[in-house]
Amino acid sequence: MIKTIFIGSVSACFELDNDLAYYSGGEYAVSLNGEKLFTSNTNVFSVFDLRPATEYLLEVTGYGSVSFKTAEESCAINVKDFGAKGDGVTDDTQSIQTAINCLPENGRLYFPEGVYSTAPLNLKSRITLDISENAVLLGNTDPSRYPTIPGTAKDIVTGEEIHFGTWEGNAVPMHQALLFAEYAHDIKIVGKGTIDGNAQNSSWWVNARELEVPRPRLLFFNRCKLVTVHGVTVQNSASWQIHPYFSSMLTFLDLKINAPKDSPNTDALDPEACDNVRIFGCKFSVGDDCIAIKSGKIEIGRKFKTPASNHTIRNCLMQFGHGAVTLGSEMAGGVKSLTVERCIFDHTDRGLRIKTRRGRGKDAVIDGVLFENMKMDGVLTPIVINMWYNCCDPDRYSEYNTTREKLPVDDRTPYLGEFTFRNMECTNCGVAACYCDGLPEAPVGSVTVENIRFTYDPQAKPGFPAMRNNAEKMCRAGMYFDNVKKLQIRNVSVEGCDGEPLVTHNVQELIGG
Repeated sequence: MIKTIFIGSVSACFELDNDLAYYSGGEYAVSLNGEKLFTSNTNVFSVFDLRPATEYLLEVTGYGSVSFKTAEESCAINVKDFGAKGDGVTDDTQSIQTAINCLPENGRLYFPEGVYSTAPLNLKSRITLDISENAVLLGNTDPSRYPTIPGTAKDIVTGEEIHFGTWEGNAVPMHQALLFAEYAHDIKIVGKGTIDGNAQNSSWWVNARELEVPRPRLLFFNRCKLVTVHGVTVQNSASWQIHPYFSSMLTFLDLKINAPKDSPNTDALDPEACDNVRIFGCKFSVGDDCIAIKSGKIEIGRKFKTPASNHTIRNCLMQFGHGAVTLGSEMAGGVKSLTVERCIFDHTDRGLRIKTRRGRGKDAVIDGVLFENMKMDGVLTPIVINMWYNCCDPDRYSEYNTTREKLPVDDRTPYLGEFTFRNMECTNCGVAACYCDGLPEAPVGSVTVENIRFTYDPQAKPGFPAMRNNAEKMCRAGMYFDNVKKLQIRNVSVEGCDGEPLVTHNVQELIGG
């Protein structure tokens, strides 16, 4: 069966309905109106260069066919008609921005083959950027070309704070992203081309933590609605590649997001305090977390009480990141209703990575997390639930955040609810199969581990299963649980671990095991 997951004016995305992770299990051919287009072996695939308002019949060998009609558009404009050269030398910023400014509602701005050198661009509502194959939007390497956006500005009439900039969960000044939209809606970025931050040829990755104003993201959407990014390659951002912030109804399809393994904080896709997010068929290989779901630090969480909610991640391939799917650590607004299914995690440091700690606050509730039909290979620790995360904040080494004593539950105490992991194959684990460490005053609510097989890399080296103070290195360890209310283990195989396959401390109720 073929599922239609996106139809635009010039592109469409489809998904094969099976129980396999990322790959379809065999090669298939895709035809459009009787003409063979390509062969593929992934569960999610796309077709491009379609005509608007046109009916098509798509056929996939072994899966049947589906009819669809592309969306209408008001017009399609070539960016070169506004003076863009696309020669990789000319600064095309003004030409591209003018074209965007002039584009009517429901219009499409087309980038033919070429390299378009540009500084930050402001997007607006109800437009489509169509970046064709062999077209590259290449970021300018001069930091002075990236304006500083204030974290907040006061309404001169009411005195109300209006939020604009952010960095790691706080409303602080930031450099403008290369593609930048705030308080906009119905934006589409599609095509087979590339958006390249060009940070490898700039100073952004040098002494990155010492910069007075945080580095720009590549794509940033603040309080936007109905955003679709489809097909493009996104790479080499100064920091996070794609960062939606307090936005809703977001779709990310069939993307390739890349950065060198040693590049600093180059997370692939970090939706923060967003609602209704779909991430399907994407391939990630970056220098930090592949996907990091966030909801702000304590001030943002307390003020807006906006959880990251209703996220679905499916048929994605994550490679070489610190965490494949990370929650936090900026999660003071909470994370609710997350489903991750049919994905492959390939040599990431961790699979699921929960990062929280004391001080995130009473609204920092993570609940309703489901992982199923997953494959992991070479992942050091497939499952990490860590309520002692010790990175980034000034108080990370304080007595409050290091003592293992049971402290009073107050407005600073986070909570983790229900987590389910089932139908997973985890091969060549390195450090541990599972590491779950809750707070003594706020144990993890419920963890279910079901139908999972863990095996180990015989050449594994000792490492830390989670980033926390006073951590001890492990190697080929089994499943470790501390401070959990309810733990259910059914049909789980831990093969070849050094030591006990299951270690529990302060688990109030254990079923199975």
